[in-house]
Amino acid sequence: MTQVDVLLGLQWGDEGKGKIVDVLSPQYDLIARFQGGPNAGHTLEFDGKKFVLNTIPSGIFNEKTMNLIGNGVVIDPIILKRELDNLKAAGHDPVGKGKLAIARKAHLILPTHQLLDAANEQKMGKDKIGSTLKGIGPTYMDKTGRNGLRVGDTTLPDFKERYNKLVQKHKDMLSHYNFEYDLTEKEAAFFEAIEFIKSIPHVDSEHYVNGFLKEGKTVLAEGAQGTLLDVDFGSYPFVTSSNTTTAGACTGLGIAPNKVGHVYGIFKAYCTRVGGGPFPTELDNEVGETLRSVGHEFGATTGRARRCGWIDLPALKYAIMLNGVTDLIMMKADVLDGFDSIYACTHYEHNGETIDYMPYDIITVQPIPVLKEIEGWKTDVTKITAVDQIPAKLADYIAFLEKELQVPVKFLSVGPDRTQTLELN
Repeated sequence: MTQVDVLLGLQWGDEGKGKIVDVLSPQYDLIARFQGGPNAGHTLEFDGKKFVLNTIPSGIFNEKTMNLIGNGVVIDPIILKRELDNLKAAGHDPVGKGKLAIARKAHLILPTHQLLDAANEQKMGKDKIGSTLKGIGPTYMDKTGRNGLRVGDTTLPDFKERYNKLVQKHKDMLSHYNFEYDLTEKEAAFFEAIEFIKSIPHVDSEHYVNGFLKEGKTVLAEGAQGTLLDVDFGSYPFVTSSNTTTAGACTGLGIAPNKVGHVYGIFKAYCTRVGGGPFPTELDNEVGETLRSVGHEFGATTGRARRCGWIDLPALKYAIMLNGVTDLIMMKADVLDGFDSIYACTHYEHNGETIDYMPYDIITVQPIPVLKEIEGWKTDVTKITAVDQIPAKLADYIAFLEKELQVPVKFLSVGPDRTQTLELN
């Protein structure tokens, strides 16, 4: 039996997972999203075109690859239908070609989940989490509270009754907020989208994925968000509502831990974060603004400006440990092309100590980063096409990271297009 390789983010999301899944997809028979919701924005660029995927796995553009939305994902039928409609209009029709399946056990995001999300953020005011307001958190709350609706429920004769029961619960909750809403349009679009997703094969993801493995086929599990947003191990409560780590691939697809093979950990050559929460290396200055403008650091889904800072090695070591990372992938090296010097956080000063790990109380006591200066390469790397063209100073930076992190850098990205990807090892 073959094993499932896992690809996930090692920072606070937005590392470029979609691009790399797209690059690697020809090597795999199945790409399977294992967690998260349409708050993900996986950006892919090729042939002069740009696509942003929210729910659909990023292997969708490879003709031979099957794609699965796993049971750990929460699905907004309206957004999924819009995604697929847009793809079809652009000449890509995964449904028509039979290249997409959905797990029956994946939970549905209802219009009232989004209302609850917005009402709660409004109530929290300046203490808000920074939700994308897609209804992700409330949907996972219903999942763990054993109230949720799943994709498989849509084919049951009493689905509308189940829907109305859950919506009434949400309306009762909304009555405690000073929050106005009108469900009419959203509900009509929701049920139209429900009918549409019935045309996509519904599968039991645990049997489906393990079936691929038994046949000796290759599977890549695609994560969303990033390790530092994991609901258990991230910067709680400024986290997402799912397990973004390798363990989440097991529960989000129905695979056993001993079925996990390579774990590809993706990180930027610097660091970004969206929304609230701690960010030890954040640069709230001109340098941070330069990283943001050069790196086009604005959310693919929300358009929100990302907070930017230097790379954080204690955080990366933590993420590597949690995930069992076997191969690293460094993204957006080109964003640092213009810097005379770049910096890496090697330790934190925290409560009078020098530490090299993320402390529990990172929320209440902000660690002070200890920075190491590294000479920049001052070269445009976006045009390089071979490993021997990598500037010496960039090669030195990669070697420094490999020594610090004790994991090899397998791929280097030097631009947004799929062709701007170099395999190093």
